[in-house]
Formats: sequence, C-alpha cells, structure tokens
Amino acid sequence: MLLTTDAVGGVWRYTLDLAAGMAQRPVVAVLGPSPSAAQRAEAAALGLEPIDTGLPLDWTAPDPAALAAVTAGLQDLAAGQGVQTIHLHASALAGPASWPIPVVAVAHSCVATWWQAVRGGPLPPDLAWRAEATRIGLHTATAIIAPTNAHAHATSRAYGPVQITTVHNGATLPLPLAGEGRGEGGTPCRTPAILTAGRLWDDAKNASALDRIAPSLSIRAAGPTTGPNGAQINLPNLHLLGTLDAPAMRRAYAEATVFASLSLYEPFGLSVLEAAQAGLRLVLSDIPTFRELWNGAARFVPLGTDPRPALEAALADTGDARAQAALYTVEKMVAGTLAVHRRLGAQV
Repeated sequence: MLLTTDAVGGVWRYTLDLAAGMAQRPVVAVLGPSPSAAQRAEAAALGLEPIDTGLPLDWTAPDPAALAAVTAGLQDLAAGQGVQTIHLHASALAGPASWPIPVVAVAHSCVATWWQAVRGGPLPPDLAWRAEATRIGLHTATAIIAPTNAHAHATSRAYGPVQITTVHNGATLPLPLAGEGRGEGGTPCRTPAILTAGRLWDDAKNASALDRIAPSLSIRAAGPTTGPNGAQINLPNLHLLGTLDAPAMRRAYAEATVFASLSLYEPFGLSVLEAAQAGLRLVLSDIPTFRELWNGAARFVPLGTDPRPALEAALADTGDARAQAALYTVEKMVAGTLAVHRRLGAQV
C-alpha cells in the first residue's frame, strides 16, 4: 500500500499509527514540508522510511496545473513501488486522472467544509478551484473514508451526495512518563492547569477565544503559531509551549488536568482523543463532531459564549474521559481501514 501524508498536523500521527498496525509495512510518501529529525526518528522506530516527495500539499499548490502535477507524481511513485492500492490523505490528490489500481481517499478535511464552518458565504477564487478539485477527486476515488459521521455529512453537503465509509480515528495510548506520580485508581497526580493543542495558526482552532480569557485562567498552548501557507497568529496571553515532539507532548498532557478545544471546525480532533486517553477532563466547543465523539464525557461550550464557567467547573471536578476514549483505538481504525481496501480486492 502507498500512504500519502504530511508532516504538518495530525495526519502525520494518523499515518504512523495506521502504518504501525499493518502486518505489511506500507510505502509512506510525504507531501509538503519535510519531516523533522524527530519525526523521521519516530518513523524509523516503526520500521518506516518515509519518502520525501518534494511535492506540495493540495492546499498549498499554487494552481490547478501544479495540483495535477502532484497527482501525476504520485501515480509515477506508485508504479515505481509496485503497490497494490493507494491511500490518499486528501481527496483532491486523486485528480481527474485514471488510476490503474484502487484509490481510497480519506476526507480528513478540505477547504469547502473548513470555509463553511469558519467563514461562511461564497468561496473566494483561490479556494473555489481547490474545492472543485476535491469534488472531482471524491468522484475519481474508488472509495472514500471519513473520520466521523459528522464530517461525512459535511462533505456530502459541500460536494453533493457521495458514498463515504466512516472509520473513527484512533490513537496510541500515551505511555507513562518516568517519575510521573499516580494517585488512586491510576490517575496522574497533577497540578490544576488547562492545556490546548493543535495548529494554533489555523483560525478553525479558535485559539484566540482562549487567548482572550487567559489573563484570568492560566492556559498552556502547544502547537505552531505559523503555518506552511504563511498564516500567523498573535496569542499574547497564552503560555505558548511551541511545537512539541511526542515525549514532550505526553509530558504536557501529564502536567494538566483539563484539555480545552473551542474549535469552530474539527473533522475528528486527534489531540482531544490523546488528552482523554491521558486522563484529562474535556471542555469542548458544541459542534457536531465533538458531540458525536464525546457526548456524556465532556463539558460543551456553545460557539460564541464565555467558556470560563465550564473551564472553572472542570478544574474543580473529578473524573475524566478515559472510558469514552477507549472506544477509539488504533486497532479499530486499522481494521476498518483495511476492510475498505480489501473490499476493493487489495491483498493487504
């Protein structure tokens, strides 16, 4: 199998977890910025040698011709590697071209659903052609996977009815840290603190809403404030931790008690799952994705309302969301993904 990925956000984590669960290690092709040394070491530990293609991400390709060149490059790579099936991390990469082997496209996110949730109204020209490329790719792909029912429905609303299989993402349970104290029932001994994490530069993450209340509630934020597309955000009130590798991220989870995500748009939200696995209490925006995954295991904040009451209540609360997190395992994600490929005749 050929898996495409990027080293920018949660797709990297998804790719490694998916690849690690396969009996036959796939070929991993990286688009966009090169993986960091830490990311390469992480992949090598799993027996993976990612191919740095030098090809742009679908959402940073400057024009349709450049995007078509990405599709052609991936077709050449697949032919050279002799793979039986393709697993694309973005539907637009499928292009209008004919593929000689089955292509499964994962709707992790896209510009049209992002725009509807974050901005609203007609797409600007630079995004309109990208959305059209996604629509074409959705109809070119042999099969489509979405990480939640909510995002599958959003995708169908944006591009017209398409058949989508929902396979919930999973994540590897964070390992205990050396010296990490444990209380009754195995709960980490923590100092009351609020953590958020993700692509802080992405307006969909709504980090500015947490920044506005940070002077009254100390909030730590892990993740980049500058994106590969040049987007930047100024968050003067958050305690910025920067981009953390996997061990440092585990430590950040271990040192907090509450995880907050006020995202306007979230096809899944891998950092929320990791936080829940690590024993944090959840305060989340009241959007369909989070309701689907975390109803009954989180405090929900309606969009545009003050999150402080929910955060303060969570800080004073006990319990966590680990029982709900146990529903979303890497094993289930791998099994569901391979079932789609095998349904298409691939021997994986």
